[in-house]
Amino acid sequence: MPDSQPRPPEGATADSTALLLRGARLADGRTVDVSISDGRIEAVGTAGSLTAPGSRTSAAASIGLDGYLLLPAPAEPHAHSDTALTAGAGPGPGPATTGAAPDIQRRATEAALLQLGHGATALRSHIRIGDVQGLGAMEAVLQARRSLRGLTDLTTVAVPRLLTGVAGADGLAMLRDAVKMGAGVVGGCPDLDPDPTGYTEAVLEVAAEHGCAVDLHTEGDDPARLARLAAMSGGLRPGVAIGPCGGLSRLPHETAVRAAGRLAAAGVTVICQPQGGCGGVESRGTAPVRLLRAAGVRVAAGSGALRDLANPVGRGDPLEAAYLLASQSGLSPNDAYGTVSSAPREAMGLPEVRVEAGFPAELLAVRGDQLAAALSLAYSRIVIHRGRVVARTNAVREYCDSTAPSSFELPRQGRADTWP
Repeated sequence: MPDSQPRPPEGATADSTALLLRGARLADGRTVDVSISDGRIEAVGTAGSLTAPGSRTSAAASIGLDGYLLLPAPAEPHAHSDTALTAGAGPGPGPATTGAAPDIQRRATEAALLQLGHGATALRSHIRIGDVQGLGAMEAVLQARRSLRGLTDLTTVAVPRLLTGVAGADGLAMLRDAVKMGAGVVGGCPDLDPDPTGYTEAVLEVAAEHGCAVDLHTEGDDPARLARLAAMSGGLRPGVAIGPCGGLSRLPHETAVRAAGRLAAAGVTVICQPQGGCGGVESRGTAPVRLLRAAGVRVAAGSGALRDLANPVGRGDPLEAAYLLASQSGLSPNDAYGTVSSAPREAMGLPEVRVEAGFPAELLAVRGDQLAAALSLAYSRIVIHRGRVVARTNAVREYCDSTAPSSFELPRQGRADTWP
């Protein structure tokens, strides 16, 4: 995990405005050249048919992608930047208050770069506000967002503890203040408020006032409460996401089917968390993805907690989430990858990405010749955001001669999974 901003690889400078990707394989099996200019895909042609945009500009670069699969870049729809990387911090304040603002900013930046290195060029992060931390964590993550500009797009979700009753008045005022500061989404956990319905009403009211999207936490193990949430949220634009809804998998099948139908009718997106989520151990579990999709619910996958007190491990790797949905939930590789790419981008209000002319150049190149292999073992990756390479990971695996003593030498710098 780098401790500084990733450097573009050799052949792609930080100020590149034009780029030619040569010999990339697409998911449909074609091998193509892709010309990129001003942050968008300019042309896609058969391998060898396109010339480098550098013929028109000195800032152009050309990268050979022989042996790589080129995909729309993933997006991370459910992160917790304020608490990320606090596991092992030792006893002390709760996860939302661990560290002063500079520490939160540092960890939020480091976590975003980790996820960017895996391919996520957009990130939605839930930030707790109120209680003892006030708006400090929000300000720190917004500062991290400013420092990451040009590398990744970071959107924050304001998450108040309480919104109803006397105690909730301060939370409601702080929620409005957080939106004015720059929080792009309003959210929270209605299940933790004494009045879940009132909490949801307050969130939707603030969202309507400011034209914000809504992203709510719920386990979904109370079908009646989930039905009310879906009915209240239905039709809100720019849209509502809820998750992780792992409790749906613990309900009787017919009850879960009815709940899924209500979610589909409301038009909400369910953000599942196959990598462990952000709740306690007792509440973990992955939402019944196939059941939800069969009912017509849009399902996206996020990572949730990343090495904090709720979950001390985690890679923040969208391809790992897709792998788990393919291997454990029975999704096809294409559908599984869609849950970490097209589905979260739609839920987050981001432009659609395709490897076609005219679409945004938000791309991920992974070593491999087909998607199933990439989901299984994709270490080498090249990440393109707004038309330029922003991160690159090279992995080399070596085997010793079975008849000779081992004579491997580790590189002097770097780690074994990022050998040059």
